[in-house]
Amino acid sequence: MFVDESIVEFKSGKGGNGCVSFHREKHVPRGGPNGADGGRGGDIVLIASRHERTLYDFKLKQSYNAENGHPAIGNKKGKDGKSIILHVPVGTLIVNVDTGEQITDLDYHGKEYLLCQGGRGGHGNLHYVSSTRQVPKIAENGEPAQEKKVRLELKLLADVGLVGLPNAGKSTLLSVMTRAKPKIGNYPFTTLSPNLGVVVSGDDTFTIADMPGLIEDASEGAGLGIQFLKHIERTKVLLHLIDGFPIDDSDPVDNYKLIQKELFTYSENLEKKPMCVVINKCDIAQHEQEATVLKKFQSIGVVPLFISGVSGKGIPELLDHLKKLLVEEEVKMDESLETRLLSEDMSVPILKPEPTIHHRKNLDPGFRVEVDHDTYRVTGEKVERMVAMTQMQHDESVRYLYRRLKKMGVISALEESGIQDNTPVKIGSVDLVYYKDEQY
Repeated sequence: MFVDESIVEFKSGKGGNGCVSFHREKHVPRGGPNGADGGRGGDIVLIASRHERTLYDFKLKQSYNAENGHPAIGNKKGKDGKSIILHVPVGTLIVNVDTGEQITDLDYHGKEYLLCQGGRGGHGNLHYVSSTRQVPKIAENGEPAQEKKVRLELKLLADVGLVGLPNAGKSTLLSVMTRAKPKIGNYPFTTLSPNLGVVVSGDDTFTIADMPGLIEDASEGAGLGIQFLKHIERTKVLLHLIDGFPIDDSDPVDNYKLIQKELFTYSENLEKKPMCVVINKCDIAQHEQEATVLKKFQSIGVVPLFISGVSGKGIPELLDHLKKLLVEEEVKMDESLETRLLSEDMSVPILKPEPTIHHRKNLDPGFRVEVDHDTYRVTGEKVERMVAMTQMQHDESVRYLYRRLKKMGVISALEESGIQDNTPVKIGSVDLVYYKDEQY
């Protein structure tokens, strides 16, 4: 089954907790702190692979959780959690479901992307030893996991995109030009999924994708065409295949204009792509009929090639023409890249002095204080992570957290918001109670 889109939830592993521990050994009365760090949580990594064809596996399983890091035990570091490495087809887009923002494009074989990074293991009390704090009873919880809900969208990468009305002979042509084996028959309906094949012509090879047949208003959602038009955007050259001698006596020129309209309505970029117009099924036509069709297309400024997917007539000439168009398109792409690089501003950057302290007051502190009735809420990635990693069961850890919050400006921001003693404060998922203590 060809699946080109799926919504999946990913979650990395949480970091393991650090440990508060002290060296204990006979005849060593003051061994000192030796609490180790927790293990790192597992990552979620996506890798583009040419061996994958669809996103079918992500339809079967739509949630992935990496392993959490293991907690430290005494002076033994916690074991790292196992990462999850997933392979997706080349050409897969990763889009954030909540924001609609494109995260990355896995557009070549072997490209990797770290989607969710595993949480860092919490520090043990050995990490907090200093000249003024020689016996710390402070340790961290592991860093929280990262969660992302994304939409995986597959856009096939092919050199040539084969388009046309249903029953124009696209599947037959693909089977003749490549070793692909699409299901072929005299159906009054279209292929249900794209087929991809590799063309070998002399010393050259290129890929060709047979897109399911388009119908009128496909760009507006009619039929199946809207589901696959996105794949055409990735191709370098378009091959528009037309049944030149349809049994329903429709006009081939009208059929050509219909598909062109749907392509250009969907995306203006498709109008800029080089196109090869091909008249198929000339094996069933007389020479006079071919001449009539040719004259009709020449009247609108189009010079098509005539082939037969069944007999193979005209296929070698078609392959040579496609190779020529691909070479020309690659040259254009190289020239465009070179022009863009040359046009970039290469001027020497101007170094400016750092802003003074009073200017820094207007900078974003990285957190926000919100008041909801009698509850104060502090939001911000850094401050929420800091609180989540604090081991609240240790008084010294709580005091250390208070000092860090005060240094960040969180305490003063709460006081400016009018907070009073014994008022609830929620930071992330942790509930605290504010109490002003001048000794800190």
